[in-house]
Amino acid sequence: MRRPAPITAAMHARVRDAHSAETAEDYAEAIADTIAARGVCRVTDLAAQFGVSHVTVSRTIRRLVRAGLATTEPYRPVELTAEGRRVAARAKARHETCVRFLLALGLDRRTAESDAEGIEHHVSPKTLRVFQRFADDAGV
Repeated sequence: MRRPAPITAAMHARVRDAHSAETAEDYAEAIADTIAARGVCRVTDLAAQFGVSHVTVSRTIRRLVRAGLATTEPYRPVELTAEGRRVAARAKARHETCVRFLLALGLDRRTAESDAEGIEHHVSPKTLRVFQRFADDAGV
């Protein structure tokens, strides 16, 4: 049975929106985590973490700066703006909820962490609340 076009179109639009925000959220979260762990975050830290080139990270950081999520100067560390810190915190919370949900289903931590990286960007707030309740009820 075929879904009605408006529902299908809306579902695809939501996935496209999630994809466009995914990189920014991952980078904001990584910047925040690196600053928390090391005190500063440099392009080389992000290149190593994501397994991409210095050029790729620099381009992505420029996008974050244009979006108002980060600040930096040549040869200076990357910092998050207040909005960037909010994006990072939301991304981290979604990730942790997804990991807890997958652990509650019985997955090992390594698999849960890996799978949560994709899931966290594509679940609705409603689904995320269900994940949270399930993990809470399971005591995870």
